[in-house]
Amino acid sequence: MSAFIPGERLRVEPTASGPLDGLRFAVKDLIDVEGVVTGGGNPDWLATHTEADAHAPAVAMLLAAGAAVDGKTITDELAYSLEGVNAHYGTPLNPRWPHALPGGSSSGSASTVASGDVDFALGTDTGGSVRVPAAFCGLWGIRPTHDAVSAAGVLPFAPLFDTVGWFARTGEMLAKVGDVLLAGTTPVGVPAGFTLCAEAFAARAANEPDDAAQLRAFALAAAEAAGSARPGETNVFDGEQAAWLHCYQQLQDDAIRTSLKAWIETTSPRFGDDIASRFARLDTLDDAEVARCRERRVDIARRIDALVADAVIVLPTTPLALLKKDSPSERIASFYRDALTMDSIAALAGLPQVTVPLADERDRPLALSLIGPRGSDRTLIALARRLFPSVE
Repeated sequence: MSAFIPGERLRVEPTASGPLDGLRFAVKDLIDVEGVVTGGGNPDWLATHTEADAHAPAVAMLLAAGAAVDGKTITDELAYSLEGVNAHYGTPLNPRWPHALPGGSSSGSASTVASGDVDFALGTDTGGSVRVPAAFCGLWGIRPTHDAVSAAGVLPFAPLFDTVGWFARTGEMLAKVGDVLLAGTTPVGVPAGFTLCAEAFAARAANEPDDAAQLRAFALAAAEAAGSARPGETNVFDGEQAAWLHCYQQLQDDAIRTSLKAWIETTSPRFGDDIASRFARLDTLDDAEVARCRERRVDIARRIDALVADAVIVLPTTPLALLKKDSPSERIASFYRDALTMDSIAALAGLPQVTVPLADERDRPLALSLIGPRGSDRTLIALARRLFPSVE
């Protein structure tokens, strides 16, 4: 199954020469490329919108740095998924583990990088849409600090949490792209210490105890190699995983309601069944509860900021190594819940999260994530490269 949107493959030449000369990148079909209709993974969105009159800033910056666009990629419908399945355009291939889903919603972008079709790719990440496919496809990936990379020219899903991230096969390439996209930001340092997110490791252990133990060993070895004290463990959620997930979903759905509900009511678009049920939640929102969640988010963000001021948070990127293509709906639902909960840490606080692909003797993806302070994106990438040179 192709990871690129139907039709002739889009190609756009660089606008200048620079540090990315000769490189090719793909663009998630949520991000504008001049002269092309951004389709959002849904044929009714495609039919009701016109060609973009300019490149999204992220695309323009990469073209000006010497890279060329080499295709727009399939996305889960309007980004509302973590699995990588699109009812209209199909499921992009997971090149290394073809029996499994690629992860979403930046599924096509991850697939093109993992297959070697392009050197790197742009995706978007709201609640895990770069982090999950990076883990599933064995890639480096980043959800940057919120607003560190302009989201202008990106189909608005939940702007309160939307970010523009990217995928690469190596940490070196992830950093090279970051040097371009984050050039206007002032790098912030990261603390010397590390702490393991106890609840995230427990969630992985409940599903795959061997993987959880292996990921813990990787984290401890990396900290030791860095000369850091043995990482402690922190109950990041303080026992309130369900409450954090509720807070995140209420605020995300409120933002989606503002961005997309009028279009949905006017258009009555065709959605896949899973996606339709998620959008249907918009009708159940209670404004008073949303307001309470806004206040709760302030407290949550304050807690997370305090944690990353003292230590980089280390956690498994996903609660499962992979989701098989024939996974029952109950397993997909539990994965979605657990993954979104883990991903809410960086999302609720607007912090950068880098995911690193690891491997051992068993053939399945292992991925660890590092969460650092706001603005530490480039420093966090550099730290990840230093901690895990074997996958560099």
